[in-house]
Parts: sequence; C-alpha cells; structure tokens
Amino acid sequence: MDPNTIVSLLIDERAPDQQSLQPLDEQLFHIRLANSTGQREAASVLLQKMYGWRGYDVEPYAAHLPNRITLAADNQGDTVATMSLCLDDAQIGLPADENFGDILGGLRQQGRRLCEPARLAIDRNVNMRVFAALIHISYVYAHNLHGCTDYVIEVNPRHVMFYKRMLGFHELAPERHCNRVGAPAVLLRLDLDHMREQIALHGGRMEAAKERSFYPYFFSPADEAGITVRLREGRN
Repeated sequence: MDPNTIVSLLIDERAPDQQSLQPLDEQLFHIRLANSTGQREAASVLLQKMYGWRGYDVEPYAAHLPNRITLAADNQGDTVATMSLCLDDAQIGLPADENFGDILGGLRQQGRRLCEPARLAIDRNVNMRVFAALIHISYVYAHNLHGCTDYVIEVNPRHVMFYKRMLGFHELAPERHCNRVGAPAVLLRLDLDHMREQIALHGGRMEAAKERSFYPYFFSPADEAGITVRLREGRN
C-alpha cells in the first residue's frame, strides 16, 4: 500500500433505527491515516490536551517514523480521537523498549512479532464505538496486513484492570517508571489470536450482546474482511 494514501472509514453513530432518518445532530466519524503534517499536528494537539488533563507529559509528534501508523478520527473537521500503531523494527524497536526492553527481547527470542498501540487519546464527548473502531483498525494493520502476533502496551497502573477486562490483556511485567509521560507504567500483552477469536464471537453484535467487553463494538467479521481488502489495496 502506498504510505501516502489516505484511507477513510466512516462510522455512523446514530442508533440503528435512526440511521435512515438523517437527523441534524447525527455524528459521522471518519477514521483515516494521519499522514500529512497538518493531520499529525491536529492529533498532537488532542494528545497534549487529553494527557495534560490527566497530569501526564507527552511529546508532540516528531518527524514521522517509518514503523509507525497513526490513525485519527474526525467529526465535522475536528480531530476527536487518535492512536498510533508502532510495528517492531530491528533498528528502531518499540517505545516500550525504553522501559521494558529486557522483557520484549525475551518475546522476540520466542519468535513473536510484536507491535505497540500507543499515544491513544479520545475526546471525552466521543463514545466507546469510536475507541473500538480505532483498536479494530489497528488490529487489521497489525495482524492481517503485517502478520504481528502480539500487542504490547504500557499503561498507568490505574488502567490495568480496564484493559484486562475490556480487551483481554494480561500483565507481562510489573510497574516501572516511564520517563516519556513522567508516570509509572505496567507492561501488558495481548495475543492477537485471542483478539481474532473474540471478534469472531462478538464483533458487530452490540445491540444484542451480553458480553461485557469492547468486542461487541468492533466491526463484524464480514466488515473486517472488507476493511482488510480496502486497506491492502489503499482504497477509500
């Protein structure tokens, strides 16, 4: 896929029985690759706003790294959510290597292909479906297009149970200090085969689901297949 291609996916936030009515207050979220300088700057502003509100430090986006995919969701021209997916690279590594390089090195020796979702920021007025869509699209890039086997993430200890309960992460290493945000961090891991199984069971079933996780808010397996083709071909 051409790295300069902008791939836009539309999420309609109206209730299913309202989606044909087109009310004035409808919320349509476009999720796209943030490839341009302006798009990355808008994502950086949102990051600084949301991280600063929680008392964390965050560096603005620097020059685009070749192993990083940045996604952004916008509503009526405003960036309301963003996250990056860092693919493991022999020279660059992953952001988590700074604090947990010894742990990640052990996984690499086992033949695991790692990637790291990072720099997640979501406006407080945006609901969980946009969060789920960002994660699902990052999974498509990581697992379906790049053959990654595991997510690894650094999270504040206060958020560990959220990621365990809502996505199925497991603790990989206990708390260490993260200089990048000036706060403690715990290293979590998610086998992407587990995510694939949960998407197959629950994806796209948010109206009827009893599952208490984010997976019903993911796309359906059929939608995922179509998204994978579009992203592989670089089509809008």
